[in-house]
Amino acid sequence: QVQLVESGGGLVQPGGSLRLVCLASLNNFAFNRMAWYRQAPAEQRYLVAAITPSGTTNYADSVKGRFTISRDSANKMLYLQMNNLKFEDTALYYCNRDTRSGSPFKWGQGTQVTVSS
Repeated sequence: QVQLVESGGGLVQPGGSLRLVCLASLNNFAFNRMAWYRQAPAEQRYLVAAITPSGTTNYADSVKGRFTISRDSANKMLYLQMNNLKFEDTALYYCNRDTRSGSPFKWGQGTQVTVSS
């Protein structure tokens, strides 16, 4: 069974940075389009950044220019570098397959990002 374990969240002031990490126990990780999602309280979960097996990336407009997704397929790791964080980035962040290319795996517990002064 695929396990996704997210880490790296925390409390940060506006303008600060965090790096999220996802470890995926997925044998064919290298061949999957992967993504980061976030869900704020009382809101739907939505995709913020995605990356193809070859490294092509795309981002939600709300994070474009501030967030960078990357992957280390050899070690089955997915990263999200978040810079210039804003209050509205506060959410629970998850990694998973890019659901535009297939059904999601079982969701992990996510990692909480809180932007507060």
